[in-house]
Amino acid sequence: MRAEEDQVAWTFKRVAARAVLLDRSGFVYLIHGRDPGDASKGTWWEIPGGGIDPGETSLEAARREVVEESGIHDIEMGPCIWTQHVEYDFAGYHFDQDEYIHVAWADQASVVGAKHLEALEALAFMESRWWTLEDLLAAEIQTLPTRMREFLPDLMDGRIPETPLDITGPSLGD
Repeated sequence: MRAEEDQVAWTFKRVAARAVLLDRSGFVYLIHGRDPGDASKGTWWEIPGGGIDPGETSLEAARREVVEESGIHDIEMGPCIWTQHVEYDFAGYHFDQDEYIHVAWADQASVVGAKHLEALEALAFMESRWWTLEDLLAAEIQTLPTRMREFLPDLMDGRIPETPLDITGPSLGD
């Protein structure tokens, strides 16, 4: 048993939706986050996303999460391009989730600001910004999904997979 498992009070098994938000000029939107309950994990940059609410499709949830976490409303949602299964500890909770990751586009790389964040999100989110592919590939940072940089170049070149690719990889901290 891992030491972190001794400290985790609850396990949430859930289905989540995320979105790789691109602008028309070749930028990708990422959120800089941290675990408010464990500073030893460091920080990471992630795509918007979260749990799917009852009655929502993954597309609807991904759109809602982009709006909540970026403040950008004028987005074009695309298909589910990637899937993954992840397990991670965050703020004293253990998450075991299947994720559906959609592509989305915004007309310009503007940041309006997060709206309607849950309490833990507000504590975890540090900043957000648009990244060029070159800067993201060159940066020595952790990203979520962990394999995003492996698959992002094709996506940013307009190559959208016909069926979602399973990008399950190592969890943050593995």
